[in-house]
Amino acid sequence: MNEMTVSFLSVSENEAFARTVIAAFIAPLDPTVTLLNEVKTAVSEAVTNAIVHGYENTQGMVTMHAILDGRKLTLSVSDVGCGIADIEQAMVPTYSSKPHEERSGIGFTVMQSFMDKLDVVSQPQKGTCVMMEKQL
Repeated sequence: MNEMTVSFLSVSENEAFARTVIAAFIAPLDPTVTLLNEVKTAVSEAVTNAIVHGYENTQGMVTMHAILDGRKLTLSVSDVGCGIADIEQAMVPTYSSKPHEERSGIGFTVMQSFMDKLDVVSQPQKGTCVMMEKQL
């Protein structure tokens, strides 16, 4: 078993940092390029949501926690931002809380399609935690 936690400021350039960190973390398992890209994309979506929606026009910390148990990856991306009032609505494909911006509203859909399991826990004004699992 292996475990790591990394926290970083909610600035857009740290989305690439998070992708690199998760790729390095799972690299010892020698995942296929497809699996690696799926995990990196799911992390990108979760981190981008935290930065764009969780903290909106402010800055805060985003935390990524990952556990490798055999070939099972369990990871979470969390923030202590504004939270999600209606998780069910937020998970509807193409829904966006910022329709006036160039946002497609498919972040949760992408995470669901690339990971084996996705759970979202959120509380308004307290933050959001996106938890995912993937068998590598």
